[in-house]
Amino acid sequence: MRDGLSFFIKHKSLGDKIMKKVVSNIQNLGFTIMNAPSQDSKVKASGIIIDQTLVNGVSEGVAVRLVSGTKKSAAIKLDKQALADLLQAVQEVLAIEE
Repeated sequence: MRDGLSFFIKHKSLGDKIMKKVVSNIQNLGFTIMNAPSQDSKVKASGIIIDQTLVNGVSEGVAVRLVSGTKKSAAIKLDKQALADLLQAVQEVLAIEE
């Protein structure tokens, strides 16, 4: 029968791997992009928030939120293809804005 700590000590000394330590390096990368301040009192501050979670240097997902005044929309998860499409759309819009 296994007697808890005494079993662990016995098997630990034999080199069996009973306990495993896992260390994760979790980082959150966030960008907040807001419109320039307006002199018009009717125009609220607005923009977009893009958040990415990295675990051990690997992306675990990207979320986008819209900001209007003090309100934030629900987070929308985007995959890599959706992000690439968004980038292309923004580049096309900027080309016309110039």
